[in-house]
Amino acid sequence: MRDFLKQTFATLLGIFIFLGLSVGGLLFLIIATATKDTGPQVKDKSVLVFDLSQNITDSRPNSSAREVVTDALSGSETDTISLRSVLDTIDYATQDPKIIALYLHGSDGNSSSGFATLKEVRKAMTRFKAAGKKIYAYDVDWKEREYYLASVADSIAVNPIGQLEINGLSSEGMFYAGALQKFGVGVQVTRVGKYKSAVEPYLLTKRSPANKEQTEKLLGDLWSEFLTTTSKDRKMTVPQLQKIADTQGILNPEEARKSGLTDKVAYSDEVSAELKTLTGEDEENKSFRQIALKTYAKIADDRPKKRDAKNQIAVIYADGEIVNGQGTAGQVGGDRLARQIRDLRLDDEVKAVVLRVNSPGGSATASEIIQRELVLARKVKPVVVSMGDVAASGGYWISTYADRIFAEPNTITGSIGVFGLQPNIQKIANQNGLTWDVVKTGRFADSQTISRPKTPEELELVQRSVNKIYDQFLTKVSDSRKLQKSRVAEIAQGRVWSGAEAKSLGLVDELGGLEDAVKEAATRAKLGDDWHLEEYPKKSTLEEKLLGQFLGGSETKATPSDPFTSEFKKIQADLESLRAMNDPRGVYVRLPFNLRVD
Repeated sequence: MRDFLKQTFATLLGIFIFLGLSVGGLLFLIIATATKDTGPQVKDKSVLVFDLSQNITDSRPNSSAREVVTDALSGSETDTISLRSVLDTIDYATQDPKIIALYLHGSDGNSSSGFATLKEVRKAMTRFKAAGKKIYAYDVDWKEREYYLASVADSIAVNPIGQLEINGLSSEGMFYAGALQKFGVGVQVTRVGKYKSAVEPYLLTKRSPANKEQTEKLLGDLWSEFLTTTSKDRKMTVPQLQKIADTQGILNPEEARKSGLTDKVAYSDEVSAELKTLTGEDEENKSFRQIALKTYAKIADDRPKKRDAKNQIAVIYADGEIVNGQGTAGQVGGDRLARQIRDLRLDDEVKAVVLRVNSPGGSATASEIIQRELVLARKVKPVVVSMGDVAASGGYWISTYADRIFAEPNTITGSIGVFGLQPNIQKIANQNGLTWDVVKTGRFADSQTISRPKTPEELELVQRSVNKIYDQFLTKVSDSRKLQKSRVAEIAQGRVWSGAEAKSLGLVDELGGLEDAVKEAATRAKLGDDWHLEEYPKKSTLEEKLLGQFLGGSETKATPSDPFTSEFKKIQADLESLRAMNDPRGVYVRLPFNLRVD
């Protein structure tokens, strides 16, 4: 498809220059010609190639028109693919006689896919393997995230110059309190919840004891799931794998092979030669017959679907920070998502709704607006929640009233707590000659200013609001989960839990992924096999992207980053989280800031 678009665009550009066609005419010709392409084809005895550096997201990536055209001309592709697309594609390949094996291939990029997402992909790969098809894996430098997927493979290879990292999980937080003090920026905090540590980066220089306690427990749960899952497929015991992590950590290729964590030490060309014995040689690329997962996904997506089934199960995505209003790309706009849920509620063809949540939370106001529409939807049709990598705080708030909540064992959830963040720039402004003078008609008329710290009385007003919302949060969880409010108060306090622990506490109902949630929705709606699935929000077509956003967008191709760039990106992510704080009352139900697991 890329080569076709590239050639088409070049040809039409020549026509445009020669005939003096308008941009609109050129655009029309691109659309008209591109849509005639028959799409990718798969050859007999092909291997499905899965690039491990791809980022797997919940909602479908929606590239801009410029990205579409740029990718076609440059021969590059964005490295993002939706989870649903990965699952559907692997399942389709499982039944496709033309696909005889799956090849996991590491590359220079680093995937940021979470462990809960990888858990679902891993289950699809297990179904592929159970069908009698082989899985091969190769990388130069194996890390836990990629190895978690690869451990299901029949054969794992590592490059002779490479290594295997099995040294445990860590979470390194960044604290800004010292810098804020140095530059004269003040921060006042109101919060409820012993473990509600989202405000700590602005108050402290290291984690509080409570924050450290909950982070250690969470990492322990995630690591335990990693050990249990990978050791089972590698025919090892959990203590054996833990011993390797504690005594070696990073293994050279021969150590990895002798320990049983990999099967061979080989170069990529040697692995390719092995695969060629399965498929025969492809005359075009002189290698084994293969098709990339993203390319094959187009074939899987274009296959005949049960569109004749009138009944619809809608999967709607809450992916990103929860913000008040409409939100932007990568955010969950409270008003926007609520409107989409309302539309699905009123659509008689939609018989059940699956809400896929992958959010650390955010605005308490927006969370309540979304939850209200879900409560209304549940009165007329089943509502099932599927939790992704993170469904915490506001992400849990919008989930709690579902008929059934599914989470993976390594989902990060809970964080039932509330905080308010009140910054002021008085000191840095005064140091640079800036002052303010206010005239007001009421004692608290200027209480929202950032030109000075809030008075004790003003902080008390904010704290009162925070306390009220926290009490509402506890009440909602108690009512929806059928738990005593005193019990909810014990397990709340802003504490973060793994999906496995959340199930034992009664915060979620089942351990499972998106596929399990969809099946549950079909069962609750009593649809049998007479239904088809639709995802929301809808993905724009190529024509819509070209027509509506021809001058927008930018490339999103990931490249390996150096340590300084990686650290700078973490700061950027923290600043983006601050920008997303637009709750009208300044009150938030959010996960501890950008909890990163490495």
